[in-house]
Amino acid sequence: MSTLAWILTASLFGGVLSVCSAAFVALNARTHWVPMLISYAIGALLGAAFLEILPEAFTKAESMQRMAATVLFGIMLFFVLEKLVLWRHFHGEEYEAHAVEHEQGHTHDKDHDYGRSGLMIMVGDTFHNFVDGILIAAAFMADFKLGAVTALAIIAHEIPQEVGDFLILLHSGYSKRQALIFNLISSLATLIGGFLAYFALRTMQDWIPFILGLAAASMIYVAVADLIPGLHKRTELKATLQQVILIGLGIGSIWLTKLLLGDV
Repeated sequence: MSTLAWILTASLFGGVLSVCSAAFVALNARTHWVPMLISYAIGALLGAAFLEILPEAFTKAESMQRMAATVLFGIMLFFVLEKLVLWRHFHGEEYEAHAVEHEQGHTHDKDHDYGRSGLMIMVGDTFHNFVDGILIAAAFMADFKLGAVTALAIIAHEIPQEVGDFLILLHSGYSKRQALIFNLISSLATLIGGFLAYFALRTMQDWIPFILGLAAASMIYVAVADLIPGLHKRTELKATLQQVILIGLGIGSIWLTKLLLGDV
């Protein structure tokens, strides 16, 4: 097989395998587990952003100040994007349907956030997957064994994060089928990144820190602005301890994966 064929195979296989593995874990969780596992998702998002993506972004960036500004810009960008999603919801057909349900006495699921978190995380995850494709291409073009190890490392790093993404989509009101389809579509960005990087690797590398910064910003924004406030609805000590432990497990899963695989 040619180098390009290996890049495309590893990118496609890596993206689809991580999504399917995450979906298997998430779909086998009972429905009433989902609110608890959201805490784990928060930890996985924050762990991926602060322990993996941001360190890589700052390492590759020419200026720390510029990278910090990129993350700040990303947070503002996703705030505006979320506002647009809310505006569309409350001024469109969904608002009319919601009003009809209210008049008929139907209760609306307050745990759903009208797809805001799901949209935010899909945008950020697509950026991240795109960069993964670039990294796979760069590794294979340097050495076949390095490419293979890099692809395996990316799969292992992605699975805990994809579990969190899947749970966030369910939390946002998407069905299990929709969550799986959206995650699979997002994973195709790995394939696109690998393909484009093969032909324009030097040009693409200049954009890696910027894309990583936006990906980290989206994960931080979703965890802090959309998911953590929902945890405060339960203030009893038992629930708080459970949330802290699960957030810690989410962070720990990212840290443990990095520790076992080492720096690739």
